[in-house]
Amino acid sequence: MDTTMDQFESEKLVVKSESSPRQYAGFWMRFWAYLVDLIVISSINGILLNPLYKLSPLERSEEFLSLSTFLSAVIIFGYFVLMTKFFSATIGKMLFGLKVVHINEESLSWSTIIFREWISRYFVYTIWILYIVVAFTPKKQGLHDIFSDTTVIHER
Repeated sequence: MDTTMDQFESEKLVVKSESSPRQYAGFWMRFWAYLVDLIVISSINGILLNPLYKLSPLERSEEFLSLSTFLSAVIIFGYFVLMTKFFSATIGKMLFGLKVVHINEESLSWSTIIFREWISRYFVYTIWILYIVVAFTPKKQGLHDIFSDTTVIHER
């Protein structure tokens, strides 16, 4: 009975994937999700770092190599890496019904996520205009998606 049920489940998955092709999330949907993520990250930074600044001799600084910049970067990249690994979406993406998937429908590995959210995104952060690539690629991929073989789809 278990093998029959497993076969039924796998056939159901195949039928579902054939009948409903992926709907890729475009630039504006991803942009709004990212703005929500910025609000969440700002809140997390405020909750975690403000007490640290008030209770210690650390000072908030905008300098590139300051401790406060380093701690903020850890929170930012940690948020994107951990949320994408455990939920395949950040809070902003969840709110808009979006999900990060591997192009080949494989599960997202740690190496893929770290490369997408940390290494690739770092380079794209430095030149913001590169995010516009999402609007012009067939699978609505940003450069960080192209480098890591991922894309963002509508979950619903």
